[in-house]
Amino acid sequence: MTLRLGTFNIENLMTRFDFTGFRNQLRQDRVMQLFEVRNEQDYQRLESARVVSSTDDTRQLSALAIADMGADILCLQEVDSMEALKAFEYGYLFRMVGSGYRHKYLVEGNDSRGIDVGVMMRDETRDGEKIEIVDIRSHAALTYRDLDLFTPALAATAKADDKIFKRDCLELDLKIGGRPLTIYVVHLKSMTSGRDGIDGRSFTMPVREAETKAIRHIIEARFGKGETADENFVICGDMNDYQERVDVIGDRRLGHQFVHRDRLESALDVFSSDGFAENVMRRRDPLDRWTLYHARGPEEQHLCQLDYLWLSPALARRNAGRAPEIIRNGQPFRTPFPPGQTVERYPRIGWDRPKASDHCPIVMALEL
Repeated sequence: MTLRLGTFNIENLMTRFDFTGFRNQLRQDRVMQLFEVRNEQDYQRLESARVVSSTDDTRQLSALAIADMGADILCLQEVDSMEALKAFEYGYLFRMVGSGYRHKYLVEGNDSRGIDVGVMMRDETRDGEKIEIVDIRSHAALTYRDLDLFTPALAATAKADDKIFKRDCLELDLKIGGRPLTIYVVHLKSMTSGRDGIDGRSFTMPVREAETKAIRHIIEARFGKGETADENFVICGDMNDYQERVDVIGDRRLGHQFVHRDRLESALDVFSSDGFAENVMRRRDPLDRWTLYHARGPEEQHLCQLDYLWLSPALARRNAGRAPEIIRNGQPFRTPFPPGQTVERYPRIGWDRPKASDHCPIVMALEL
């Protein structure tokens, strides 16, 4: 029996307009900066038209990427609300895959922008095995104090009674053809701008370390500390961190070189250091594990894995000969692909946008 499990940061699946760019240029879309807009009413009118027009292309491309995943269970990040998820599934995804994802789950989390994690499921796997939801739990209310995770490194930006998860850790107990599976859907703290000479990734690392420790605590409290190796669990989502990356050197005109860098300090070491869970993406070639292209001009660009399926040791052993698939057809043309990886992009993909998302979705066939 095989289950196809996937995760996708769908990038701002929103139902709301953001007009703050009129007063805060940092929040203003670059195309709006090309025009002189003299009053807020005109700005709102033009911004609404821009968003509606661009979103239609974007969501068609997102739906194509999801259709190509063929997932039985799809974990999503950056979903505005259940209403947004339903509207996307009915208006876009249904046209690609039919009435496949009948079950949708989302709990409002802690994100200041209102973006949440969610899950869509089919009634049964492609093999005809029934997918049953046994229980669903949010852990958004947990604080640093609750789990004794407050550290001096966090004191610069947080308090002991602040919430640990910047979004949530959504826990789903399932039965697939009668067999148990627990999924933890997360979206960890982003690598925002640095401070006091510290780069953004390093500055926000303590927050993600607390989140990964909290996820591990939740799993060990559920199954018993030291007893998790034989359980069926998967930690899915956008981790906003990496243990390796591919530095991209060069530019479009002169060409690119790709240099793999491994063993980087990461909050994800909490999962991997003692074999608690396996990042099965590492079964792919080192240059072929990336799910996101990051660039701030030719001097700072790299490919890295931000999207993960961390398998429990039991699941990893049972699926020893398998690795995740990465859907990169929705990436914009500005993304440099290492040799041999180029794919045919979806129709209407642009140089930078429209695109399916800034992240690539991943999916893996799992034998339970």
